[in-house]
This record gives sequence, C-alpha cells and structure tokens, in this order.
Amino acid sequence: MSSLLVSDRRIAGPALATLLGHWRRPGPAYAALADSLRRAVLAGDLPLATRVPGERELAAALGVSRTTTTGAYGVLRDEGYLASRQGSGTVTALPRPRAAGPGRGRPRPLEDATLVDLTVAACGAPPELPEAARRAVEELPRYSGHGYAPLGLDVLREAIADRYTERGTPTTPDQVLVTTGAQHAIALLLATHAGPGDRVVVEQPTYPHAVDAVRAVGARPVPVPTGRGGTDVDLLESTVRQVAPRLVYLVPDHQNPTGATLDEEARARVRDLARRTGTVMAGDEALTDLTLDGPPPAPWSGDGRSTRVLAIGSLSKSHWGGLRVGWLRGPADLVTRLALARRTADLGTAVLDQLVAAELLRLGEDPLRRRRDQLRAGRDLLTSLLAEHLPSWRYAVPRGGQSLWVDLGSPVSSALSALALAHGVRVAPGPAFAVDGTLEDRLRVPFTAPPDALVRAVDGLALAWASLGRDGRARAGGGAALPAPV
Repeated sequence: MSSLLVSDRRIAGPALATLLGHWRRPGPAYAALADSLRRAVLAGDLPLATRVPGERELAAALGVSRTTTTGAYGVLRDEGYLASRQGSGTVTALPRPRAAGPGRGRPRPLEDATLVDLTVAACGAPPELPEAARRAVEELPRYSGHGYAPLGLDVLREAIADRYTERGTPTTPDQVLVTTGAQHAIALLLATHAGPGDRVVVEQPTYPHAVDAVRAVGARPVPVPTGRGGTDVDLLESTVRQVAPRLVYLVPDHQNPTGATLDEEARARVRDLARRTGTVMAGDEALTDLTLDGPPPAPWSGDGRSTRVLAIGSLSKSHWGGLRVGWLRGPADLVTRLALARRTADLGTAVLDQLVAAELLRLGEDPLRRRRDQLRAGRDLLTSLLAEHLPSWRYAVPRGGQSLWVDLGSPVSSALSALALAHGVRVAPGPAFAVDGTLEDRLRVPFTAPPDALVRAVDGLALAWASLGRDGRARAGGGAALPAPV
C-alpha cells in the first residue's frame, strides 16, 4: 500500500505530541506511548509513509526519557507499524496481512430479500418524483430535436445557478456543467487535471469512489486526516506545499463518512490556499442540503470569484440516487473544456432525466424538508438502538449527512463486517474509506434505511459483535467480499 503514498512527508515532534494528546496511562510509559501511536496509525490520524520524529526529538517534545520513545518505537517496529528505510528515517506502516486460518472462509450471504444493506447510504425516491416525471414528460416535446446537450439543458443550468446564487455564491448558467451524476464530474475533473504519477490530495477517511477515480487515471491519492471539525487545514496546507498536488478533493459539508463540516474560517483558509498556491480545490457538495440541526453551512465557493475553487453537486443524496444528474460549478472556460472532454465517455446527460431534475429543483425546499425530517428520525432511532444494544461503541452525533462514523475501540472492522453478513447485515468496514488500508477500528453505519430495517440491522450487528472474538485483529484479514460503499 505504501508505494501509493508519498514518502517525503514528515511530522515534527511537537506536532506529533499534539496529535497524541493525553496518551499516558498506568503501567509502562513505553507501552502506553506505543498504544497511542498505533491507534493514530490505525485511525488514519497519522497517515502511512509519514516520517516520524527521531527518538530524541519525540522524547523532548513529550517530556519523557529517550528510553521511553526507544521502547515504543521498538514495539511498533516489531509489530510492523513502523518501518526504517535507508535515507528516509522511520516511517509509519501497516503489518503484513496474516494468512487466513482454517474455518475462516467467507460467510454465505443471505438472500437479498432478508438482507439489510448498509453499504448504500441513500434514501428511496421522494413522493414528489412521479409528479415531477409527469411534468417532465409534458415538457419533453419542446426538446424533441437531436437530443444532444453536452453542457446540459438551459432550463436545468439556470435552476442550478439560481440555487447557488440564493445560497450566497453568485452564479450564471455558463458556469454550470450538467453531468451524469457527481461521480461523472469527479472523473471528468481528474481526467483533465491529473495523470500518471500526479498527486491528488484527498481526505482520510473519504468517499471511496473518489479514490477509485484518482487511481483510474494513474494518479496517486495523498491522504490528509479529517476529524470532527472536518479536514485538518494545517496539515492540508503543509501537504500541499510538500507534494504540489494537481488537485485537492474535499467533502466540506456533512462529510461521507464522518459527518463533519468545515467551519466558515476553515473554508476561507482553503480558498486562500487555492489562491496562494494555484492549486485546484474541488468541494463535493452532494450532502450540502442535508443539514439536520442548526443553520446550513457557509457556501463552499464563497463569493464565487476564485477560478481555482470548484463545486460538485448532485441530486443523488438529497433527492434520489436513481436520477443520475449531477453538475460542476466553475469558471465558464473550464466548463466548456470539460464539456469537450466528456465526449470520450458520453455526449450529454439524458434529456428526460434533466427535465425531471429541473422539476424537482423547482419545488425548492419542500422535498428537502421532508428528506431532512426522514433522516433526522433515522439518526435519532439509530443512536437510541446503538445505546441500547452496543453501548461500547463511540461516535459523534452528526448535525447533518446520512451516517454515523463509529469508533469500535479495537481494529476489528473487517472481521465484524464479515460476521455481520451471516447475521443479515451488509456493512462497509472502515478500511473501505481509507487510502491506505487503515481505519480498522472504524465502521460507517448509515441511518438512511427504513425504521424496521434499522432495527434488524442493529440486532444483526449486535449478534455479530457478540460472536466476534476480542482477538479480532488477527481475524480481520479474512472476510466476505463486499461491494464498494456509496
């Protein structure tokens, strides 16, 4: 895995001390320090292939003896969480996967009708969809010419531009490119901005299909940790300076999977970073409309004047995933260039789908209000079920989005997801959202399923958790193949 990562990133002693926080506990200091460092690697807070400070430097930063840091580093080298490289110092790593033992074959999945699939964080179609489709069909004769619209239909581009303007980012239709979903917009951006060997900065954890798109063009994803407050902007700035990426991809609002949202100050810093470095910053706003508590987030694009700050949108999460309509907001010349580039894959998004999307956007807040009510009820139900059946699991209750990002307390996520399948639940383990195979102590649990399905899902997860041996770290290597989460 580490071959995909940069090896010239370094964390200084004081920064690592801040990252570790209150690491001391009763018992040998070197063991406590090793445990804290190991957790930081597994959680993705300390990305792989990061050069750690020397033993003397870290000892000074932590206020401990060098014997303590030497002992901790020795433990982690033996376990495989640190590796020494000639000329590169000591870098973070992951242990080699252990071979599967007897009886650890893949559990046989249940029939789909009885399975609760939590790998898909998306709701069903809204009740407004049939009427929107009927109105779209009525409008269709007006668009019965050749049917090709590589930039998108004017009526939809205008509706999208109006929504950005209403949110505080003045936008004209020529700044909007309609795509076949947000994934299409991500792929177009990468195809035109990055190539083999280029670096693209992404969050860790992040939306898995964005990482897939980075690798599909031969580029290298470079992870930057994100936590409860969103992306670590300090580390983002230092990473951009060190690796000179062609593109930065972030999910600023109700991030998938953590639910974190960047505050207004952090957004301003990211836009300033784009201005100072000339780096393209792409913000995926697929979840922006799903604020469940408090005011909506500040506009990602600010006043919209920066040509290096791009916004990606979609109706998949806010309205319906079956309506494959997304868009990109950016400078008009880039929109034209992307419309030309898309010809290698398609010649435009389906006209009827665009008309349905325009009708749904015309309805404004009504369908969004109902969607938020549905998600808020699902979130509250899920948290109450977890408190009752899985009280050891820890998570921050997000104020928006579609899922909980659970801290399991030990690196057993892959083993748990494999066992859960035998108990009627398909769930995406933490490493599915990592660039480098870390996050084995995390699990994404969406609250988008209907109430009865959420009840069955938590029952199944609780049974799987109870049957999981606490030596789950050794068992995490063998599990059922799962589809990539969305």
